[in-house]
Amino acid sequence: MPHKVDHHAILDRIAAERGGQRNVLRELDPRRTAQLVIDMQNGFMESGAPVEVPMAREVVEQINRISAALRTAGGLNLFIRYTTPAEGDPPWSSFAERLGPAADGHKAAFLRGAHHWQLWPGLEVTDADSLIEKKRFSAFVPGSSDLYEVLQNRGIDTVIVTGTMTNCCCESTARDAMQMNYRTIFVPDATAATTEHEHAATLHTMGRIFADLLSSDELIGMLERARAPA
Repeated sequence: MPHKVDHHAILDRIAAERGGQRNVLRELDPRRTAQLVIDMQNGFMESGAPVEVPMAREVVEQINRISAALRTAGGLNLFIRYTTPAEGDPPWSSFAERLGPAADGHKAAFLRGAHHWQLWPGLEVTDADSLIEKKRFSAFVPGSSDLYEVLQNRGIDTVIVTGTMTNCCCESTARDAMQMNYRTIFVPDATAATTEHEHAATLHTMGRIFADLLSSDELIGMLERARAPA
C-alpha cells in the first residue's frame, strides 16, 4: 500500500498557520487539466534497479485510476520519463559530480531506448495519452523538456503531479509549475519516496506553499463532479 503519511493532519497544521485555509482549489475544469506522471520507469521501479524506489510499485494502481478518470473527464495524461542528456545538450556536470561513482551507471541506465528508461509495464497508457522526455529533475527547467509548450498549446492551467520520487523530481516539477502560474495538485497516495520521513517533509512543503494535497479518491471525486460534456 502507499505511504501511510496522513495528509489531512498536514493540512490541519497548515490551516492553523494560515487562517483556516487548507486547500485552495474548489473545482476543476478537466479540459484544462493535465496529470504529470513523473519517472515511472523500470530504472526506478524494478527490484534492484539503479534508482529503485520500492514504494513506487505501490502507487501504480492509484496513478492508473487517476489516469482513467482524467481521460473520461476530457483531460490530458502526460507520462514523463527521465532521459540521459545526449551530446550537444546543455551540460549537467554538477549532477555527475554529486552522484560520484554511480554516475556512469545512472547515465547508461536512462539512455533513450534502454531497458531501465522504459515506462513500467504496469502503467496503463493509451493512445489518448502523451509521452515526454525530460533531462533534469524538473520537467520545466529550460532545455529539460517541451512540457511547457505542450501545456500552453492545450490551454492547460492546472497540473496534477504523481509518480516518483516525491522529494526529487515530483517536488522539483511541482515547485516550478506553481511558480509558472499553474494551479498545482500533489497526490500523496500516488507519489513515492524511499522513506516515510522524506515523503512527509515534501507533502508539508507542497501543501504550505506550492500545491493542494488531494488523495486519489478526493481528486477522482472532483473530476467526476466536473466531468466535461461529450
